[in-house]
Amino acid sequence: MTTYNELNEHGGVPVKMWTKGVPVEDDAIRQLQQLSRLPVVWPHVAAMPDVHVGIGATVGSVVPTRHAIIPAAVGVDIGCGMIAARTSLKANDLPDQLGGVRTAIERAVPHGRSGNHGTRDKGAWNKAPKAAEQAWSALESDFRRLCELHPRLKNTNNLSHLGTLGTGNHFVELCLDQVDQVWVMLHSGSRGVGNAIGTHFIELAQADMRNHVANLPHRDLAYFQEGSPHFADYVFAVDWAQRFARENRAIMMHNTLAALAKVIPKPFTLTEEAVNCHHNYVQKETHFGESLFVTRKGAVSAQKGQLGIIPGSMGAKSFIVRGLGNEAALCSCSHGAGRVMSRTRAKQLITLEAHVEATKHVECRKDVHVIDESPAAYKPIDQVMAAQSDLVEIVHTLRQVVCVKG
Repeated sequence: MTTYNELNEHGGVPVKMWTKGVPVEDDAIRQLQQLSRLPVVWPHVAAMPDVHVGIGATVGSVVPTRHAIIPAAVGVDIGCGMIAARTSLKANDLPDQLGGVRTAIERAVPHGRSGNHGTRDKGAWNKAPKAAEQAWSALESDFRRLCELHPRLKNTNNLSHLGTLGTGNHFVELCLDQVDQVWVMLHSGSRGVGNAIGTHFIELAQADMRNHVANLPHRDLAYFQEGSPHFADYVFAVDWAQRFARENRAIMMHNTLAALAKVIPKPFTLTEEAVNCHHNYVQKETHFGESLFVTRKGAVSAQKGQLGIIPGSMGAKSFIVRGLGNEAALCSCSHGAGRVMSRTRAKQLITLEAHVEATKHVECRKDVHVIDESPAAYKPIDQVMAAQSDLVEIVHTLRQVVCVKG
C-alpha cells in the first residue's frame, strides 16, 4: 500500500509527500515543486508530515543532490537538532512545585536575547565556562582556518554562544515517559556563528550563479557544484557548524543535569545513552545505488534501527523513535509537529488565555511573548506521527512538565 502522495507533472523530479491526514499549505507545495525543478536534484524530493513554508527552502523537506549542495536548503541554523537523555528519576522524585526546577535550568543555560546593542546579551556567556572552553579548543583551529578563507566570519558570536539556547522554538524541557521516568530534552543549533556561515554562503552561491539566477525557480535555490570556487569551503564550513551544534547541545545537557542535581535531593544517573541528532544539515549518503548529498531541512535521519527525536509543540507530546529505514523517504522522518500558522498569524489569532489553558500542565512561560510557540500554532502531533508510521516506530512517548523557552 502506498503510504505517500506523489506530485508529478510540474517539470521536475517527483515529490513524495508523507502528509496523509495532515494539512499542507499551497505555498509549501509550490516551494517543494520549485526545489524539485533544480537540475541537480535526484531522484525525488521527500516531504515529511510536518512540512511547511520556510525561508529559502521548505521546512520538512529531504533533498538529495548529485555533485552539488543548495546552501539555502541547509538554511542558516546549521546543525539545529535535539538531544535527549533518560534519568533514573521518577515523577515522584520531582518537587510538587516545579517553579524552582525551571528557575535552576534558566540560570544554568543562557537563553533568549537582550536585543540591546552595546550591552551584554543575556543569551550569551559573559565569560564562557570551562566546559565551553574545552569544547571550543577542539573547534578553534578549524574555525581559524575558516576565518582565513572568509574573514567576514571572524567577528561572530562563537565561543560566547557555545552552550547557549537561543530564541524562537529552541527549548529545554523536563519530560515524563510512559512509565513516569524523567527525561531531559533540548533543542538548539549552531547559534550566531552558524547563522553567519549560512547567510554568507547563501550570498556567495547567489553571486557565483549570478549569470544563471534568472533561470532558477527561485534565487534562494542557488547552489554550489562540486569543483566550483566555494564548494569545498562550504562543505568544510557546514561540517564545522554541525560539530559546533552537537557540542552546543551536549554542554547544555551537562549544565541542565548539574542544575537538576542541585535542586532535586535524590541522587540520579543517566539510564539510557543520550540521543543527539541534527535536523537541519547535509551529509553524503548512498541511496538508490548513488552517492548523493542529502540535505534534511527540518527532517531527521531514520536509518533502520537509528534512534531519533520528534518533539511536539510546547505542551504537547514528544517521541523517541527508531528508524525503519524507508528508502522511498531517503531514510528520514519529521523533526517535529510543524507549524500550521506563521509566528505573526499566531500572535494575531491565539489569545493569552488560550495559551495558558493549553499549557496548564506545564511549568513554563505564560506571557504574550511566547504565544507564537503555543500548541495551537503547530500541527497536531498525533496526526503527524500517524502519517509516518512506515518511517519510524515509537520507542518512548514523552509529556512535558517543565519547559524553558528563549
